[in-house]
Amino acid sequence: MQSVRILSGIGDKGPACMQLNTGNQRWLLDCGFGPEAHAQFNPAWLDGVDAVFITHDHIDHIGGASHVVEAGLPIYATAQTAKALPPAAVVRLLPEQGKTVIDGISLTTGRNGHAMGGVWMHFAMGDGLFYSGDWSEESDWFPFDLPPLAATAILDCSYHLDDVPQADRFAALDTLLDGLDGQVLLPVPPSGRAGEMALHLIRRYGVQSVMLDPECMTTLRAALSSGTLNQHVQEIAPLLDRSPMEQARFLICDTPNADGGAAWGYVRAWHESGRLGQDAHVVFTGHMTAHARGICSVPGGYFQRWNVHPPLRDQIKMLERLRAKRFAPAFCTQPEDYLIEDLGVEVFMHDLIRL
Repeated sequence: MQSVRILSGIGDKGPACMQLNTGNQRWLLDCGFGPEAHAQFNPAWLDGVDAVFITHDHIDHIGGASHVVEAGLPIYATAQTAKALPPAAVVRLLPEQGKTVIDGISLTTGRNGHAMGGVWMHFAMGDGLFYSGDWSEESDWFPFDLPPLAATAILDCSYHLDDVPQADRFAALDTLLDGLDGQVLLPVPPSGRAGEMALHLIRRYGVQSVMLDPECMTTLRAALSSGTLNQHVQEIAPLLDRSPMEQARFLICDTPNADGGAAWGYVRAWHESGRLGQDAHVVFTGHMTAHARGICSVPGGYFQRWNVHPPLRDQIKMLERLRAKRFAPAFCTQPEDYLIEDLGVEVFMHDLIRL
């Protein structure tokens, strides 16, 4: 029987992990950890698995890769995503755009508009299975490719029924930043919105106002040399000529929840010096863990969303584009709310879908 079982990712913003049974093999789609510290990858999910497919390198999709490597299983991923895998990983490269036949199953991959080297996956099984991983069609930094038709879709619904478009997000962020005096720290995933955020800030406030930490700078260099990004991002190239230690108004730093990396270093130093909430501020723009929420509970901590997942309108557009007959709303806490939406498709909230 060909089927997909959602091991994790339905009913919460938890680790991404789907089990795909091809009728001949058992594959895992993503092997995430987190984003909350208690949301572990369960090694038991690897029982009977023949291969693992990873959509992109964010921790909630790749964080369990060490268990996959320990099990000696092959990992299918793009070259960019493979850079985040442990050195002993047995990697089978996937194209960012193209088709790959694996054990007689045709897999189409396309750029997901969400992360460097990130892809969605379409399996030619049944009348087509589309697994979006995380995706966005609003990025001014990452390209997005249109997928083939698929009767079954597992969609990134991280924003649930929120329908605020990116243009409105930008306006709200600009208003917040205009009202803050002094330096502003923007914690980000380096392979995600770091470059796009730098591009937005440069356009509004000038290149001298922006600084990236070494981790983000390294990722930015790789992005600009890859040749896969939209051409206009060359506007950001002047940042490569600046020392990462130069003072600037906006500091774009790893990690996204300021629980490590340069971001945590700045938060800790600003808090200890009494600057936090005075002339130094932290603005979170993505999913916040308990650590980030703790920072936001004191003066100087703020949240203003930057869309890196699809708003409701894009979720609906994707279902229409795929001509989907059934879908599972992944990575949101209340998937049952989709039952009251007139989507014209069957909504799955349990863990098993037959193809």
